[in-house]
Amino acid sequence: MCGIVGIVSEEQVNQQIYDSLLLLQHRGQDSTGIATMDRRVFHIHKARGEVRDAYRTRNMRNLKGTLGLGHVRYATTGAADREEEAQPFYVNAPYGIVLVHNGNLTNTRSLEKELFSIDRRHTNSSSDTEMLLNVLATELQEQIGAEELSPNHIFKAVESLHKRVEGSYASIALIAGHGLLAFRDPFGIRPLVLGKSKFKDSNPTWIVASESLVLENNDFEIIRDIEPGEAVFVSLNGEIYSQQCSANPQLYPCSFEYVYLARPDSVMNGISVYEARLRMGDYLAETIKSSIPTGDVDVVMPIPDSSRPAALQVARQLGLEYREGFFKNRFVGRTFIMPGQGKRKKSVRQKLNAMGTEFKGKNILIVDDSVVRGTTSKEIIQMAKAAGANQVTFTSAAPPVRFPHVYGINMPSSKELIAYNKSISEIAAELMIDNLVYQKVEDLTQAIISNSMVEDLDLSCFTGKYITGNITQEYLKWVETNCSS
Repeated sequence: MCGIVGIVSEEQVNQQIYDSLLLLQHRGQDSTGIATMDRRVFHIHKARGEVRDAYRTRNMRNLKGTLGLGHVRYATTGAADREEEAQPFYVNAPYGIVLVHNGNLTNTRSLEKELFSIDRRHTNSSSDTEMLLNVLATELQEQIGAEELSPNHIFKAVESLHKRVEGSYASIALIAGHGLLAFRDPFGIRPLVLGKSKFKDSNPTWIVASESLVLENNDFEIIRDIEPGEAVFVSLNGEIYSQQCSANPQLYPCSFEYVYLARPDSVMNGISVYEARLRMGDYLAETIKSSIPTGDVDVVMPIPDSSRPAALQVARQLGLEYREGFFKNRFVGRTFIMPGQGKRKKSVRQKLNAMGTEFKGKNILIVDDSVVRGTTSKEIIQMAKAAGANQVTFTSAAPPVRFPHVYGINMPSSKELIAYNKSISEIAAELMIDNLVYQKVEDLTQAIISNSMVEDLDLSCFTGKYITGNITQEYLKWVETNCSS
């Protein structure tokens, strides 16, 4: 999971890209980068850490140009602590291309061999983004020959890229002297939204970003989601072209975007994240009713922030009091996307504080968005008990995470997952909890896709069914050995 944005304008874009990355900070806090294009010259700055710490006035002054793109990184492949792994990546031929990417490629082993032995291209990092960039560069080179680059050449290159690359990818690239390209994998796993400036019909500013909130907060009009398999090209003078580049596009958005990753004020694939989380609470309440005696519960509490909508609906549907007992330190980042179990565990108590007056002598029903490794959940349960709770029931708005996620979320090892090969009662025992209730897979699906054009989701981390159809046990074992945090 990462956050990406690209802008084509008549004015300097550095500030708008910076502001957009601040809005996408929840999608990655390992590193960040911005690239701008001034005529045919790229200006690039990237650094480890969060957006507010990575850019100084001198950096912003150097980022000249009316086209640009930006990235915030949450490492799922490649080392999290190496600045060389930060995006965007650059290749000098053909023309010069810089690219950012959100997702995970799943055929990197074969791609690496192809790039070196057939394409004669060298990658200097362990990042699959650099591989994706080099595949795009190779396919562009194959298309143009002696001719001038056209949108049709670009779309044919993306069509060839789709045939070579497997996995999830929402990408934005700048092609020196030509314009901005955005494309999405044929399954639409990772999100990408297109918009343009309001109140400006001639020579509008165009924007593509991971989430709609970026467009709304920067006063852009949301045009639509980029379709699975589609490519969109915006020229230097603002002309826009689009084409479906996949022979068999299918929409399977990642369910975990709606559970946890996206901000609640975003709309993805026509689905409001906030409304989906409210419906998760409605469905979860019905499961709770049939699982435990709710008459014994005194109050419902969320784990801030992403579980708050679901907790509100659980309390409403069960006729119970809703209270805020955990308070969040806003200066600590998201613990789920921190690399390493030790850092996650330490950060939980720095991030959350349990207010004793809300817990003492009460039977508490806690609602969290999900339980993945169990590190955060176990700490929260202990905090509630230490604050004086009489009894603690822990509930998850998502089903048990039992399988590795290979499409852009850092869950590479089944052994890290607390629900792997365990029954609910075994998980509850490990969490040292009185009652544990999970959302059902079918209920999560309906909560997300209700009243939308989306027919199905990527639910692989819950079901073990990988929608791209090319994930073998041998591959999962390799990922577990080479990519675990």
